[in-house]
Amino acid sequence: MPPDTLGQHGPPVDAAPLGEEEAEDLLRGICFKTGPPRTVGVELEWLVHDREHPEALVPEDRLRAAADAVRATPLDAALTFEPGGQLELSSQPKGSLMECVDATAADLAAVRDTLGRSGLVLAGIGVDPWNPPRRLLREPRYDAMEAALDRSGSAGRAMMCTSASVQVCLDAGEEEPGPLGYGRRWQLGHLLGAVLVAAFANSPFRQGQRTGWQSTRQALWADLDPARTLAPQGRLDPRDAWAAHVLATPVMCVRNAEGPWDVPEALTFRDWIRGGGPRPPVRADLDYHLTTLFPPVRPRGHLELRMIDAQSGTDGWLVPLAVTTALFDDPEAAETVYRTVKPLAETAGLPPAPRNPLWTAAARDGLRDPELAAAAAACFTTALEALPRMGASGHVLGTVAAFHERYVARGRCPADDLPDPVQESHGKGLVR
Repeated sequence: MPPDTLGQHGPPVDAAPLGEEEAEDLLRGICFKTGPPRTVGVELEWLVHDREHPEALVPEDRLRAAADAVRATPLDAALTFEPGGQLELSSQPKGSLMECVDATAADLAAVRDTLGRSGLVLAGIGVDPWNPPRRLLREPRYDAMEAALDRSGSAGRAMMCTSASVQVCLDAGEEEPGPLGYGRRWQLGHLLGAVLVAAFANSPFRQGQRTGWQSTRQALWADLDPARTLAPQGRLDPRDAWAAHVLATPVMCVRNAEGPWDVPEALTFRDWIRGGGPRPPVRADLDYHLTTLFPPVRPRGHLELRMIDAQSGTDGWLVPLAVTTALFDDPEAAETVYRTVKPLAETAGLPPAPRNPLWTAAARDGLRDPELAAAAAACFTTALEALPRMGASGHVLGTVAAFHERYVARGRCPADDLPDPVQESHGKGLVR
């Protein structure tokens, strides 16, 4: 989620009202920018824990001091902090997988060194296994978000304040059909996405209890809002489907220049354009509305794949980055993996991700689900064959191969290795 910044607290006073046809044209034009896949990026969210007592809430003043120190550290990536104090690094778009890996690894080393001087560590877990939500950021965006998501229950606060992920960002793809075409990549994201949920599930605990989900984080996302986290329904062209979905999704908030933001109930963006809101929307409101939609695959010119739990270990994050990039951007691998995951559409059925049987099984069972285990094994084999063609280093290949051998080849996922948070209150394997 982007932070609040100057200029986001209200639309320009002289901006023209946005028309319905103009909004549809903008959405079709800005959300799928096509061309040969060339760039890759990654957004890494991390929980921040005390090195010696990871189960203890880090005092707010200590987190703020550490955040100031990290902000003063020169980084290539953009640095933000989430509402619960999670740290997020968003890489710059890079021209190759290895450029992205190398730049991100250097940034992480610098961040870890800075935090380490304060006795803090980055924790690669999908959901904090010990602590309840605690919101540190008191800004209009997050006040409005909390109020809107509270209408659907407690999942919103848990997502905002206790979750962390690996988000892989890839080009939308070519205009023409084929393995690298944007239509194929859009479909692939919603089928392969379930396999990625299962293979990288890493959040079986919440507030000291086993939840019954291998990826509690994905279960929270599926539960937190009736419409905001869904993929578009139907079989329309991706541009048409996304434009219709954006305009049909309720507005989370209406920004004001002063005071709290309005939090309307059941006001879709289309209804707002048609006069249902407190003022007419402008282009900046549409841009902002897009940042409040959280589907598993979000088109923002490029594709954000948002379904992967944060990964433990120094290099755990690079495995989903490398595997996903290889399966999407290597033409041979993209064709092979599409044939591998296409049968999963029958299991998914008609409901959109993530609220369909396929995604539910992925989050609940991980690779204990036989169909997902078989698909993951085939996908990892394909990725390992493709990575040398993409110039992956020996270290990247070895890290992916080790993950495959430890987990995927055995029908396991990282959640299977996490110690019980009550019995292992000092289980530093959770935080390194």
